[in-house]
Amino acid sequence: MKKFNTTGLCNPDKHYMVDIKKRLEDIKKLVDSGEYFCINRARQYGKTTTLSALRKILSSQYEVVSISFQGIGKAGYESEESFVQSFSRLIRREKRTGVDIPLNTFETFSDFVERKDHRARLDELYDAITEWCAESGRPVVLMIDEVDTASENQVFLDFLAQLREGYLSREDKGAPALHSVILAGVTDVKHLKSKIRPDEDGKENSPWNIAADFDIDMSLPEEGIKGMLNAYESDHHTGMDTGTIAKRLRKYTSGYPYLVSRLCQLMDGPVGDKIGLSEAWTEQGMDEAIKIILADNKDPLFGSVMGKLVNLPQLKRQLRDILMKGDAIAWLPDDEEQKLLYMYGFIKNEDNTVKIANRLFEMRLYQYFLGENRKNDAFRSDALVHKSIFINDDHSLNMPLILEHFVDTQKRVHGKMDDKFLEEEGRERFLTYIVPIINGTGTYSIEEQTRNKLRMDVVIHYLGKRYVVELKIWRGPRYNEDGEKQIMEYLDYFDLSTGYMVSFNFNRNKESGVKRIIIGDKVLFEATV
Repeated sequence: MKKFNTTGLCNPDKHYMVDIKKRLEDIKKLVDSGEYFCINRARQYGKTTTLSALRKILSSQYEVVSISFQGIGKAGYESEESFVQSFSRLIRREKRTGVDIPLNTFETFSDFVERKDHRARLDELYDAITEWCAESGRPVVLMIDEVDTASENQVFLDFLAQLREGYLSREDKGAPALHSVILAGVTDVKHLKSKIRPDEDGKENSPWNIAADFDIDMSLPEEGIKGMLNAYESDHHTGMDTGTIAKRLRKYTSGYPYLVSRLCQLMDGPVGDKIGLSEAWTEQGMDEAIKIILADNKDPLFGSVMGKLVNLPQLKRQLRDILMKGDAIAWLPDDEEQKLLYMYGFIKNEDNTVKIANRLFEMRLYQYFLGENRKNDAFRSDALVHKSIFINDDHSLNMPLILEHFVDTQKRVHGKMDDKFLEEEGRERFLTYIVPIINGTGTYSIEEQTRNKLRMDVVIHYLGKRYVVELKIWRGPRYNEDGEKQIMEYLDYFDLSTGYMVSFNFNRNKESGVKRIIIGDKVLFEATV
């Protein structure tokens, strides 16, 4: 029986997978055109699985050499000679997998590995590769995975320069050369710089500036996810609506391959064990899976990406401004911070505006930022003290009571808000208050399209129920009416009859508290802080 896989290579014979045939066809077009390029995507974005599948497709037409730089240790980058020796060792192993290496070329690589004196240098290595290309009965394609392990080493940049020189000679003189080179990793190798001459300061050039752009979408489309779920459903007969679950998986992950597979893995595993498979493959079951993934401090993907924020505080500041302040930040392709945020998978370009890459990343980041901010501990403590009274007998949330206590805590701790009150502080305080109440049982998400300096819609997910809360800055009666209209539309979208609003009002004559308003067939509880 197949299963969902989140570790290592995915195999379609063993694992439930989205069909990536279209992606492979698009990549093959680059190879057929003789392009050199880099597949740089965030961690666990399906790069290795894609290369494996691509190798099988290309092998009928090309001599495909597929290696990984994980097979080269630190010592392999200490000098040209050690790199050539390690690289040649990887090439020799390819013969065992069926790659046709001419005998004299194989002996040359063996000589590079076994030499004790006068060890081979990079130019000798590339000469051997050139000879191989000249003698091979089929075009030679080189694929190198995990190039991140080498990207900070000068010897690797020098190796790229050799490949570039071969490419240029092929284009200019028709010289034998590798037909196509594919590098895969997180780092955008195309923008790495190296000194043109070691003795010249300030003159740098990219050793990979001959590479073609790789603009192929590697996220998993909704229709592809649905196809994978259909295969699972035909095996397990859970009764799930595969279209609805696929749509929701895409909504929360934006098609990030690891996140899609991990949520499915959790619903198939611990969530299914807890509530049964039929319930696991519903919106409530997905809420349970999301709760698990957000609380997992050993998740390899989140451990990697969140660790970047510790080492790169400037990235953390920009992400915090987007989430907490609602800043609309323009997409700047030459901005170094944005390049890093994009490379690590935090952000995406949407209509030339910076957006968080997916909803799960956003939820985890909110969790991170709220957890590290200790100035709102009074709100956190009050919520914990009163948590039990906020849960009704039917296990639903008593949202009006939560709003009343939040308003009272604001008055008790901070008194009246003045001009020094930053707009984002109010929403931070409310989210800080909510988290201890729902922690361990529910989650919350922010409706991205409503997050700006004036408004933010929070959707609380708790035991299969939804609670929509609009957080807004008071800007007068007209704006308030607009806000009420907008939340009514959201209630219709979620098929809810009751909504909630928290207005942060700087008017000294305001009347704070919670009031119940009837608007058409809807009920709105509005808290004024």
